Amino acid sequence: MVTLEGIASSKGIGMGCVFIKEETSPVIEKKKVQSVDAEIQRLENAKLEAVGQLVALQRQARENIGESEAAIFEAHQMMLQDESFMGRIAAIISDEGINAEYALKLTEQEFVSIFASMDDAYMQERAADIRDISKRLMDCITGSIEQSLADLPEPVIIVAKDLLPSDTVQMDRKKVLGVVTEQGGAMSHLSILARTMQIPAVAGVGDILATIEPGDFIIVHGDAGQVIVNPDETEKGLWQERQREYGKRQEALKALKGTKSQTKDGVEIRVAANIGTPGDVADVIDNDAEGIGLFRTEYLYMQSDAAPSEDTQFAAYKTVLEQMANKPVVIRTLDVGGDKEISYLQIPKEDNPFLGYRGIRVSLGQTDIFKTQLRALFRASVYGKLGIMFPMISTLEELYEAKKLVEEVKAELTREGISFRQDVEIGMMIETPAAALTTHLLAKEVDFFSVGTNDLTQYTIAVDRMNTKVARLYNTHHPAVLHLVEMTIENGHKEGIWVGICGEAAADPSLVETFVNMGVDELSVRPRAVLEVRGQIQEISLQR
Repeated sequence: MVTLEGIASSKGIGMGCVFIKEETSPVIEKKKVQSVDAEIQRLENAKLEAVGQLVALQRQARENIGESEAAIFEAHQMMLQDESFMGRIAAIISDEGINAEYALKLTEQEFVSIFASMDDAYMQERAADIRDISKRLMDCITGSIEQSLADLPEPVIIVAKDLLPSDTVQMDRKKVLGVVTEQGGAMSHLSILARTMQIPAVAGVGDILATIEPGDFIIVHGDAGQVIVNPDETEKGLWQERQREYGKRQEALKALKGTKSQTKDGVEIRVAANIGTPGDVADVIDNDAEGIGLFRTEYLYMQSDAAPSEDTQFAAYKTVLEQMANKPVVIRTLDVGGDKEISYLQIPKEDNPFLGYRGIRVSLGQTDIFKTQLRALFRASVYGKLGIMFPMISTLEELYEAKKLVEEVKAELTREGISFRQDVEIGMMIETPAAALTTHLLAKEVDFFSVGTNDLTQYTIAVDRMNTKVARLYNTHHPAVLHLVEMTIENGHKEGIWVGICGEAAADPSLVETFVNMGVDELSVRPRAVLEVRGQIQEISLQR
């Protein structure tokens, strides 16, 4: 028996025999072409075929999984229509006179590198979107046929190097007992889809394919990120009992829908959800979240070669606010950094982008883009209960400057006769020790704080959580981090503002009670964790 460690991606316990999904990687050679125009037309024909496939996948996902999951394939269609991606391929074909396959390969590598270098885990995982659409486009160009998971002969555990969204959505849920991949993380589309489909999954098991063979019996422990290979009969029996107990707990969680997130002594904590696109709202509603505590707007900016227009942003924000039916929605303004190569933002390469031109610093440096976003936000405010949140504020001066631009936008809209709500809350992220240590001053200037525990931990301990050599030191339980969180809550309450936590720690079962005891007002977590956090809150007695 061998136990392998990976990343907990989708909770649950799956047991069964291994089915290895083979990965085809054709050798793409660079070739000169006789007609550039003919090669670009070949690329265009492949794009049209790929878009047609994605439309069918979107329909299949909507019918079998859900609207938010179907939005993945809508986003892929937009990428294939996007000039920054397709235009780049065409430009390489034209400039170098080479074949479409090789130009696509170069473009894929370029775009994947951009996303993979970002410090936000959610945005890093979007590199999988580029790989997926690139593979689909390549198959359409070359006429290749990929191995399908739609017709598995019997229930199995799927093991693969990686599974793309199109692979996952075509799986027959009745015949997939679990999924294990060598690559990917907790925010990959595989993980998101597996959680929606309630399939146990573990990602990032780097040596799994070298360890197992087809037909091996394995256990997938999605909660712990473990894979047990070829257990003996005694061990199998123990896991079968754990599997039955897990099923009972999941049924109990469903009964929490419609109940209050309050402690045994009646203290209510709002349990909200984090999202990245409007398509995620369906999952928020399905899991009975009491609001949206963090809407990351970066994806709107990443999917085109120019800043999204005011109307484009307005439509996205309006959609989210309307669907949430007057529950609170906190939308974070653009949060990019020096390591995120968005060409039109003209962010220079930096030696240390984590300490450089990022977050609110970019918005204050490019006020035309910032004011466009603020205008769209205030225009959308009439459709729901909106809160606007600034990222990476470290000084009072930055906050003053951001608030000044807010007032300028409100004055402009008033002059133009455009309606907006006057009660829009203005808040800020607490992500740096500097901000946490001056919350007694900052709290006088905002309506709320939201603690971003990911960056706060990183900056407090001076650990790059993406650096494998030091990542083991990254620890949200560090006394210094918890002290800063507690200080933020206390100082916020002294000035009469509410305080939330929207980092990954908000859903950490070992920290929820700690945060509740500190007096936190809101915990914002991934949608699928809402009911679990609610259940844990209901078991807490503050008097005890």
